[in-house]
Amino acid sequence: MEILIKVAQFILSLSILIVLHELGHFIPAKLFKTRVEKFYLFFDWKFSLFKYKKGETEYGIGWLPLGGYVKIAGMIDESMDKEQMKKPPEPWEFRSKPAWQRLIVMVGGVTVNAILGILIYAMVLFVWGEQYLPTQNAKYGVHVDTLGYQIGLRDGDKVLSVDNQQVDNFKKIPLEIMLNKAKSIQVERDGKEMSFDITEDDISEMIKNKYMLVEPRFPFDVDTVLKGKAAEAAGILKGDKILSVNGTPTFYFQDFVKVLKNNKNLAIKIDLVRSNDTLTKIAQVSETGTIGIGPKTLDEYFDLSTKKYDFAASFPAGINKAKETFNDYLKQMKVLFTVKGAHRELSGFAGIANAYSPDWDWQSFWAFTAFLSIVLAIMNILPIPALDGGHVMFLLYEVITRRKPNEKIMEYAQYAGMFLLLALLLYANGNDVVKWIFGK
Repeated sequence: MEILIKVAQFILSLSILIVLHELGHFIPAKLFKTRVEKFYLFFDWKFSLFKYKKGETEYGIGWLPLGGYVKIAGMIDESMDKEQMKKPPEPWEFRSKPAWQRLIVMVGGVTVNAILGILIYAMVLFVWGEQYLPTQNAKYGVHVDTLGYQIGLRDGDKVLSVDNQQVDNFKKIPLEIMLNKAKSIQVERDGKEMSFDITEDDISEMIKNKYMLVEPRFPFDVDTVLKGKAAEAAGILKGDKILSVNGTPTFYFQDFVKVLKNNKNLAIKIDLVRSNDTLTKIAQVSETGTIGIGPKTLDEYFDLSTKKYDFAASFPAGINKAKETFNDYLKQMKVLFTVKGAHRELSGFAGIANAYSPDWDWQSFWAFTAFLSIVLAIMNILPIPALDGGHVMFLLYEVITRRKPNEKIMEYAQYAGMFLLLALLLYANGNDVVKWIFGK
């Protein structure tokens, strides 16, 4: 049943995003009196599940859920309609329109996805608000990164203030330090209040290397055991409480992560508690320093608060949330452009569908749909032929040089782009199959 719920959410998200993305192309094309011959949700290779024609446009639903498309007359696209391109240009064709109009048509889909992501995030924040951890509720103290340790902070410290000003939201502590160029941070250690200086060099280092200084520390109760991974093979179960690794205490989750990073590609001995029994398990650590287990969510350990947004305030908050998603995904893309990163991180449809909640939770559904909308905007604007960004690249060339690119070159580029995307699609979905079978 969980699989069906995840698949249903994935198809609904995909349908919403595809239809609105294609409307982003369709509407400006119509406004510029360009003929749109087809508007399809999913691909209709050989046949379609449903179709009807209104005016000059055929609307339909294909059987292959790999995306969707609008077929715009006089445009070199995935339809590769060579016969039409051999004929003299007609006034209602895409190729007859001014470059600026064609550019607007091509960026329309990406623009809609970016705006849609912002709007959905805004409405999620308006309806449900935003949960956060109040600094005073971080009862287990903090885990300190390298820069935090250099400043003088230690694991277990409890943050009291920044420049003697309380910061209500724990997550915003690094932001307060960077934006306000804080000079000090105050903590409680072993019942004593202490203050540590923060220099301009420290802040520069935070910005340059993405240091956070502190994060909330919490115990490690196993909540997720990934199928096919080393933890499952070792017999670790959901609900186990991790005590130590190779004799080193790892009561807190961050301690466990740190020890695993120091034992890549090695077998480790894990001591844990299960139903009042102390057990020992042997697990093989991967080359990335993981064994395939995850902790409970923060709300299982802490009393969280919810920040509510009125209708007007939800929009700037939605923009900030979209910016965070954009920046975080760009960072992930840097990892994808490596052989190990592509194998580890790249997922196909099964991997994406599996990211949805096993229960139909509307807040989770809309938040993930907003995330996918931002991702779709980023991916589509990449300068790859067959994607919107590829068409934009050729149009910008035309705008700058005032010469149209050679149609044969565009045709071959389209073939190359389609081949690249198909190869990427097969690799991503094949990667899902390999992970499922071999657990790697």
